[in-house]
Amino acid sequence: MSAPSAYRVLARKYRPETFADLVGQDAMVRTLKNAFAADRIAQAFIMTGIRGTGKTTTARIIAKGMNCIGPDGTGGPTTEPCGVCEHCVAIMEGRHVDVMEMDAASNTGVGNIREIIDSVHYRAASARYKVYIIDEVHMLSTGAFNALLKTLEEPPEHVKFIFATTEIRKVPVTVLSRCQRFDLRRIEPEVMIALMRKIASAEDAQIADDALALITRAAEGSARDATSLLDQAISHGAGETTAVQVRAMLGLADRGRVLDLFDMILRGDAAGALSELSGQYSDGADPMAVLRDLAEITHWVSVVKITPDAAEDPTVSPEERSRGLQMAETLPMRVLTRLWQMLLKALDEVASAPNAMMAAEMAVIRLTHVADLPSPEELVRKLGNATPPPAVSGAPGTSGGGSNVNATAQRTQQGGHTSGATMAAVAPAVEQALARFPTFDHVVELIRANRDVKLLVEVENTLRLAAYQPGRIEFAPTDDAPRDLAQRLGSRLQLWTGNRWAVTIVGKSDAETIAEVRDAKENALKSQAENHPLMQAVMATFPGAKILSIRTPQDIAAAAVAEALPEVEDEWDPFEDE
Repeated sequence: MSAPSAYRVLARKYRPETFADLVGQDAMVRTLKNAFAADRIAQAFIMTGIRGTGKTTTARIIAKGMNCIGPDGTGGPTTEPCGVCEHCVAIMEGRHVDVMEMDAASNTGVGNIREIIDSVHYRAASARYKVYIIDEVHMLSTGAFNALLKTLEEPPEHVKFIFATTEIRKVPVTVLSRCQRFDLRRIEPEVMIALMRKIASAEDAQIADDALALITRAAEGSARDATSLLDQAISHGAGETTAVQVRAMLGLADRGRVLDLFDMILRGDAAGALSELSGQYSDGADPMAVLRDLAEITHWVSVVKITPDAAEDPTVSPEERSRGLQMAETLPMRVLTRLWQMLLKALDEVASAPNAMMAAEMAVIRLTHVADLPSPEELVRKLGNATPPPAVSGAPGTSGGGSNVNATAQRTQQGGHTSGATMAAVAPAVEQALARFPTFDHVVELIRANRDVKLLVEVENTLRLAAYQPGRIEFAPTDDAPRDLAQRLGSRLQLWTGNRWAVTIVGKSDAETIAEVRDAKENALKSQAENHPLMQAVMATFPGAKILSIRTPQDIAAAAVAEALPEVEDEWDPFEDE
């Protein structure tokens, strides 16, 4: 009794054996067919592309085509190898003595390349050409590449090189210039779905179209990935495979439920969004996969908004397409771009968080709260319709801050509306923001609060205030004032308040600096203390003694209030009778 044949995975069982079997690589197939027909076969080829697009398979097909002798043994190089002659069979089985495959990932050194260089001088044992297929060629060391250059440029007529790589940028330019390069493309969704349906039919497997669409989307253009997923899906379904089963197999969330979550986030429904996320998590969806799907939907809706034809994607169901078109019509682009940026940040947080679900929930909460933020246009509109705040009087001796701003705004409106609705809306907002600084003392406190010690010292010691109103300062500098004091003071105030300040220098001011006023008060107190009889008696008893600081009764009372504990109302007394 013969042993049953071993099972072969679909990726190997349905591996292309001729150029006609290659899918999605029409440009490369056409070039190779023309080169073979014109007998212009290059000495070296290099195949590049993502995983699973057929680089190594193409290399074997080229090797078969160059060495095929046909069923009758008289054929020449062809792009349609017979598949039955001894050379075709041996090459596809990987046992041909003249077609040597080498994995550069495990044979990276100069010694491995030296073996090739030493063997190229001998003619092929049985085939027409001696072919060297080097997979993942970018893994070769620099010395190995350099050792190969001379042989690669001028190989014997009976030697051909075929390289395959996924990292073409890591291959030296000196090697690329000696090879004929072919870039294998990602396989289009329509072509991939047709291929999967053909394989499923050949396997007598029943699989739904939407399940094939999920597999195609997950494969990302790789035929090998798609075939492997199809193999797994057929086993998972054990009969007719549905989209629900494929989604569970891949750990994906239901696309319709992700769209529902997307709607809830955009409506600002935090409770509903958290409930939906929790439900998907309970059903086995990975939080990272859910956020990735949200980002994918955001990108897809944005693209559909710009180019509506992008909605005609075969991997998208009709219901999803309809909802996407509706979202693209109603959602502004600024909302979509803001959502995209926040989802990118959320993906990084979920990937690094100790608990992915907690991080995903926090991200959803953040997204829902940002969803209903007004746009800049709406903010300007609301400010324009708002009632202006009351005028704020300036400090004594200044030019009456708030009324001046109101008068300016009125003059602007009477001047033919030259500044437009935006200026009318912004003026009250600026006035309201600057109303927090009715006197110059408030400006000094702002500098102190922001801990700009250098600017504070300069303002207190070298600035003689001439006039002040919120948003405008005029001063005369002392002789030792920095030349850029006005510029730095204006820029700092604009940074801290968010509004522009006009800081100008005038020729003269009779006002004293803050430091002079403070020193005058201290000198007066010190003089009063020195004239006190008790202090004079102390000075006489301790010659050379000096007054370092003076604390007035008001200072002592203020310090006591600051240090006092807050009063507790209804304090519990353990001895109080119930």
